[in-house]
Amino acid sequence: MQPWEPLDVARAPDGTELQLWRRGTELVVRVHGEELMSNRRHGSEEQLAELACADLEPKARVLIGGLGLGFTLKATLATLPARSVVIVRELVPKLASWVRAHAGGAAMLEDRRVRIEFGDVAARIESSEGAFDAIVLDVDNGPTALVKPSNARLYGVDGLAAAKRALVEGGRLAIWSASHDAAFLRRFEQAGFEARAVEPRTRRGNGGRHVVFIGTRRRER
Repeated sequence: MQPWEPLDVARAPDGTELQLWRRGTELVVRVHGEELMSNRRHGSEEQLAELACADLEPKARVLIGGLGLGFTLKATLATLPARSVVIVRELVPKLASWVRAHAGGAAMLEDRRVRIEFGDVAARIESSEGAFDAIVLDVDNGPTALVKPSNARLYGVDGLAAAKRALVEGGRLAIWSASHDAAFLRRFEQAGFEARAVEPRTRRGNGGRHVVFIGTRRRER
């Protein structure tokens, strides 16, 4: 079997090390030796974007937390109308260069609808009010399986309240997770969202299952 080849290393602002590995045409990003993302199994990331962005208005504004290897962004662009705007908030700038150089995403990043920002997506959400038709979060392996401890603020009561404020009425918040979390789903619903959990395949039509938590901000009466 062909061995894995290390390609590059990046560091998050808190010092967390991300490693990019390649084996043949396969790419994997690992953190603490665990797979964080890959180009082998991304069906659930694509459905994350589709659930969040289906049937949005022609000039929809979407915030994506986490660029990753670009699969969520690619599916978002394929789902959205031509006049929409997609803001990608990525904490680690080097990931953009990995998408360009290794994941074949140069043209996608140059799409006129795309705006790349480097920084904490939680801060972007907290500073926004009624700004987005959808917020798509793919920054952790779930509400409790965190890449960095400070990300917990995204999934708590205050973080969900901030996301609700940042959305228009009827806007959607979609969160990727490696596994189900019943306590989080209850908290999601209690925060003022019509929330549910969907379990898409890791590959289209086959593979294991991940979870997408999808919630619609309830309209004020």
